[in-house]
Parts: sequence; C-alpha cells; structure tokens
Amino acid sequence: MAYETIKYEVDEQILTITLNRPDKLNAFNGSMQQELIDAFDAADKDDNVRAIIVTGAGRGFCAGADLSSGADTFDRDARRGPVKRLANGKVDYSDPQVRDGGGTVTLRIFKCLKPVIAAVNGPAVGIGATMLLPMDIRIASENARIGFVFSQRGIVPEAASSWFLPRLVGIAQALEWCYTGRVFPAQEALAGRLVSKVVPPDDLLPTARALAKEITAKTAPVSLALIRQMMWRMLGADDPMEAHKIDSRGIYARGRSDDVKEGVVSFLEKRPAVFKNKVSADMPDYFPWWEEREYK
Repeated sequence: MAYETIKYEVDEQILTITLNRPDKLNAFNGSMQQELIDAFDAADKDDNVRAIIVTGAGRGFCAGADLSSGADTFDRDARRGPVKRLANGKVDYSDPQVRDGGGTVTLRIFKCLKPVIAAVNGPAVGIGATMLLPMDIRIASENARIGFVFSQRGIVPEAASSWFLPRLVGIAQALEWCYTGRVFPAQEALAGRLVSKVVPPDDLLPTARALAKEITAKTAPVSLALIRQMMWRMLGADDPMEAHKIDSRGIYARGRSDDVKEGVVSFLEKRPAVFKNKVSADMPDYFPWWEEREYK
C-alpha cells in the first residue's frame, strides 16, 4: 500500500507498521493520523494479517506532535479555522473539528481485531507515548525514552490516555509521569509496568516477531479477536456479571463452531490444529455486544 508517513509490510502473516518520518523522529501529523487509521482498517479486513507490530524508522519511535507550526501547533482555530459556536457564543464541543487527532488513532487501535505489539525503538513522547497505550504488549529497546510531557507544554494528556494509562500502570504512577512531564528511560517504564520487556536494540524486532509468531502459530483468529475485545472492554465494566454474560455468549457460540471441534480433535489426535474460521466472515452473531459510542 502506498503511504507517505508509514510503511505497511506483511510477512508470515505478521503486519509491521513502521512510522516513517525518520528525519523528524517520526513526528505525528495529520497525514500520519489518517494513514494509521487506514492501516488498521486494512489489517482488520485482511485475514492474512494475524498479528500487528508497530515500530519506528531510524532512531526514534515517535517524537510527538509535529511542532513545525510553532506557537499555533495546538490552536485548532488558528490551524483549521474557527470551530462552531452555540447560540450563546460558547464553543460547540460536539463539532468534529474539536476532536483530538491522536484520540481518533488510539480509539481505532482499541477497536482492532488483531493482537497489537509495540516495538519501541527510541524516543516515544507525547502522542508517541499515548499511542502505545491501546496496544496489547509493549516491548522497549534499551534506547527507548518515554515521556507524557503535556504539563510541560501547557496542555493536557490526549489520545484517551486518561482512560488507558491509569488502567495499565495504576493511578499513582500515571499521575507522577503526567504531573512531572519528564522523559524517562526504558528501565523506568519496565518498573512502572508500562512495558513488559526491555531488550538490546538489535533484539527488539526479533523479540517482537517471535512473540507474534507464538501468538498466532497455534491459535484461532476468531478467538483472538474476541479475546482482545473481551479483555479491553471489561476494563470499563461495573460488575463481573458483565464479563459472565459475554463469556457465556462466547462459550456457547464458539462451542458450536468448526474451530472448536478442530481444536479438540487435533489435541486428541496429537496434531497441529488447522483453524478455518475467519475474522472477516465468521465472527459470532452476538458480536459486537456493545453500543458504539459517538463523539458528541
């Protein structure tokens, strides 16, 4: 696929999305926003994509928002024209022009139906850090540096990170990193449970690919899609009964599927399973079980 700010490469059923503005430390701009959304759309539709790795070209993962507009970088009225106003003159915050661009990316990743692994090869700051949060597993190079720097820029955390970050690392750690806005090394990210592993730079992509292969080699794609959404969406549930409802639907629907019959028989016959159900065509009839939220 022809992209200007990212690379999209599929090999052995693993899609690698590479942020590709190395001369700008892969700084995030409007084109990257749209291309990342398009890439995840394409990945969900492609049954040959079984897992996704996201990394950066050159020495950085993503240096945050492209600040080339200077003082107007975060001023939407200055950059896009005035947003809508209500009759009383106040801002109409339901205007899509108000929406945070990084949030449109993280929400798209949140909805993804394939496992997503972040391979953080270098500095990941601002949206470069918050972009990581809806990815399932984060592996960092020893060269990685991460920063939730918003307080030092006079703005606030974006990309829905006030929802994601405390759920991943706990409220105290999330607030410490966001209050100080400091850029911290990979080992601190590991100690704070933001990343699950820190490896030498040359081992980063091989480690991510080995994990992707382990995830996909013996598993059913439809099961992975359901597991991903079950786990993420239950983070917001108010009672374990909500999980029990979805578990029950899943066990019933999948229990009658060809995949489950194959999974059991292959185990009994001591042979590798060949799962034929596809994410594009064979998701169960109760999916999705949630009501999609709108920006308003």
